Amino acid sequence: MEAVIDGKTIELSEAGWLLNLDEWSEELAKQIAINENIGELTEEHWNIINLAREYFVDNGTVCEPRKFSKLMQDKYDKDHSSQKYIYSLFPTGLIKCANKVAGLPRPKGCS
Repeated sequence: MEAVIDGKTIELSEAGWLLNLDEWSEELAKQIAINENIGELTEEHWNIINLAREYFVDNGTVCEPRKFSKLMQDKYDKDHSSQKYIYSLFPTGLIKCANKVAGLPRPKGCS
């Protein structure tokens, strides 16, 4: 699978995960979101994407969902931290969907 962004071909896995993490861009995120049937990315989507990317940069791993909810609550508020809220924006959740759009590596055991 691949995406073409600004004339450059970017390789994705069969399941749509970015193969070279250094190639991530906001434009690529928008394309992956379309592939994942999310639609247009809103500020709420970007809040999750950016926090997931920040966590990865700081820790070298993707954040597990419960811990991520706590980070969202600390940064935003309780209404924007629940798994229900995250699923409302990313239909298959943080691990399978938000991390994919954020250009993060596919966690072990995740399809």
